[in-house]
Amino acid sequence: MERRIERVRDAHVREVVGKKVVKDKLYTYTYYTLPLNIYIPKHIIHKYGKEYVVIINSETGEIRAMPKKLYQEKYGKQNKEAEG
Repeated sequence: MERRIERVRDAHVREVVGKKVVKDKLYTYTYYTLPLNIYIPKHIIHKYGKEYVVIINSETGEIRAMPKKLYQEKYGKQNKEAEG
């Protein structure tokens, strides 16, 4: 019996608007985050969208985030070949 080392979960990026007051002037900024406070750069969101896959390796403790489109391109074809 094969033990699964990696867990794959779908995740959606949250858009967070921050505010900061400096010398009586209010500044606002926007950043994007996944669960576990994994920050995603704005240019990556514009390029790939807000749908992501979080891959957790229970053996090494490694956590990776990948755009869902890239994950499907990279691993979707391999999964289809393995099944068929």
